[in-house]
Amino acid sequence: MAERTPPRLMTLILLTSLSVLSLNMFLPSLSRIAADFEADYALVSLSIGGYLAVSSVLQIIMGPLSDLYGRRPVMLGALSLFTLASLGCLFAPNITVFLGFRMLQSGVIGGMVLSRAIVRDMHGQKEAARLLGVIGMAMALAPLLAPVLGGVLDEVFGWRATFLLFVVLGLCMLVLVFADLGETNHNRAARFTDQFRSYPALFRDRLFWAWCGGIVFSVGGFYAFLGGAPKVGEEAFGLSPAVLGLGMGSISAGFMLGNYLYGRLSPRVGGARVMVAGRVLALIGPLAGVGLFVMGLGNVWTLFGPILFVGLGNGLTLPGANAGVMSVSPRLAGSASGLSGALTVAGGAVVTGIAGWAVSTRLGGEGLLLVIVATSSLSLLCTVLAVRMETRRGGLD
Repeated sequence: MAERTPPRLMTLILLTSLSVLSLNMFLPSLSRIAADFEADYALVSLSIGGYLAVSSVLQIIMGPLSDLYGRRPVMLGALSLFTLASLGCLFAPNITVFLGFRMLQSGVIGGMVLSRAIVRDMHGQKEAARLLGVIGMAMALAPLLAPVLGGVLDEVFGWRATFLLFVVLGLCMLVLVFADLGETNHNRAARFTDQFRSYPALFRDRLFWAWCGGIVFSVGGFYAFLGGAPKVGEEAFGLSPAVLGLGMGSISAGFMLGNYLYGRLSPRVGGARVMVAGRVLALIGPLAGVGLFVMGLGNVWTLFGPILFVGLGNGLTLPGANAGVMSVSPRLAGSASGLSGALTVAGGAVVTGIAGWAVSTRLGGEGLLLVIVATSSLSLLCTVLAVRMETRRGGLD
């Protein structure tokens, strides 16, 4: 029965959470990893940018694979890859081996991509958006707590303890998925190549690109923060890994609140208004932070405080935007989810590099906030365009 019954919502929440955990739990340890391997910080930071780049490629493949073979076998394969790669990171003797296995860890991104597709398999656009908001609200606890837990594990047991935890979590999720996640894709594609031939249809649809732009630049602000905050927090403000992890959790606190408010407000005032309001908030916060830095008031609070608004705005926007991008062509929900996810992490890899450069200049925290202002502005523009086009087609509300 496990192979045929739909998964519980909690299973999808945990799968999505593990995808996020793997990205940011070890961030407070980057400097110590560099010191342990006697490697440059810039090289070690490839564990973020390189991870995102490989994730983007895997998502392009995983989406069509799940449309062809089903969500269940692809998810089991992705979790197996993640677990083995985490074991490799745990025992890595040098930075080269560590980075190699770290890239393979990106297989866990299937948890996020396929969970979205599973929700869309079972529900229409509005209900899918609501459930994605619930998943987002619950899984936001992962990035909220992960940097704190990673920082504490580093200080008490060393940075390798984080990867031991990844091994344990990977094994637990393999058991859970095998027992609970039934197949939801009952309209399989005929051939793998047919799925890639469907991409031009998505590429030609301006609505797909508008939704993608809204998602890519929304999440881009989050990636910019992850890429730049550790350096600013440690060098400019002397924060320890545990305290830095707590500060980095601020964006996730806002994201969790935003997902909760989306579920409460969208039925009353409409998903379109909620999404646009979210993008405005995500712009106002970092813009105010830049103003405070310019006035000479730059400190820990003016760095992490404005990021709450970015997380809040993302929580108000992403449930509807993710449902929208998969509803452009419901038959290709897996491909659309994988392709939009690939574009998101590819954009994240670029923005992470830009943020790393910005915080290395004399601007520091101010430079980081300026990068986030730019991503929030572009996301607002794309979201407004997507809402208008979707409304013309009779979608949203």
